[in-house]
Amino acid sequence: MELQEKQTEISSLGEFGLIDRITSGITPVNASTLKGVGDDSAVVRYPDTDTLVSTDLLVEGVHFDLTYVPLKHLGYKAAVVNFSDIYAMNGTPRQITVGLAISSRFTVEHIEQLYAGIRLACEIYGVDLVGGDTTASRSGLVISITCIGDAKADKVVYRSGAKDTDLICVTGDLGAAYMGLQLLEREKRVSNGDKDFIPKFEGKEYLIERQLKPEARRDIIQKLAEAGIVPTSMMDISDGLSSELLHICKASDKGCRIYEERLPIDYQTAVMAEEINMNLATAALNGGEDYELLFTVPLHLHEQISKMDGVKVIGHITKPELGCALVTRDGNEMELKAQGFNHMSK
Repeated sequence: MELQEKQTEISSLGEFGLIDRITSGITPVNASTLKGVGDDSAVVRYPDTDTLVSTDLLVEGVHFDLTYVPLKHLGYKAAVVNFSDIYAMNGTPRQITVGLAISSRFTVEHIEQLYAGIRLACEIYGVDLVGGDTTASRSGLVISITCIGDAKADKVVYRSGAKDTDLICVTGDLGAAYMGLQLLEREKRVSNGDKDFIPKFEGKEYLIERQLKPEARRDIIQKLAEAGIVPTSMMDISDGLSSELLHICKASDKGCRIYEERLPIDYQTAVMAEEINMNLATAALNGGEDYELLFTVPLHLHEQISKMDGVKVIGHITKPELGCALVTRDGNEMELKAQGFNHMSK
């Protein structure tokens, strides 16, 4: 979080001066944005589509550690994880509002760095920043982002639509973000607070990127649309594959079978798991923060979906009485349990 240049106390600008500074030059790019920053409320309009709204809250010390998370990366990630929720409904993110609670240790330049990341994410994904709020905090930095999107009514995908024999699909690879977090935490412990410490990330850059700068899978949503495929159910993987798949099965009143040998895992993830003596399947199932898409499609689409770059079929939906299980490499079945991150656990 350190900055070398001169620092400006937020109190010297005041709340509205800070807002003017960090939102200067924002120009809407979506026709649905009738009024953005600068009034008592943003105005958006969707005449022929369903509106999608999602909110994420990030709290310092719970969701991020500024010892090793650059503020620009944090801003980018905070925005992108909200976009991911809209894509997971088969929609398109259009606008966001940003709420910040800021403690006195932050300067104007710190908040500008944070907003640089948010604005970069908005630019890349074609999303308008249309408003928000700022207030003081006694316990660090809190970020709340609400994302507004849209989708045609017959294209919105819920968790509850999975059918018996549907294929279970995931995008990208799993477990890398969690391994990136383990690596960052390890190097933090080794550094013991030494500001001149140089962390050892060589050969594991992909893991760091997956943790600090995830991307939402807009590309997969576009490919599905181009192929004329509407998933029967879908979620993004924020709390771990096991947790998300159990959510889908519960909402759909179904069971599932997924296969250990089909879990997509990057080489760097496998190396890191071996280094810290962690079972690779455990990392893939329970790591979380991958922000990949988990979705189901009818069985007759097997050939078509299997040829789609970036998508892997890992199992199938079953009748509910069969339960939810992972089939191991040696053919045994292990009950799936929600062991990903739980915000309310002790």
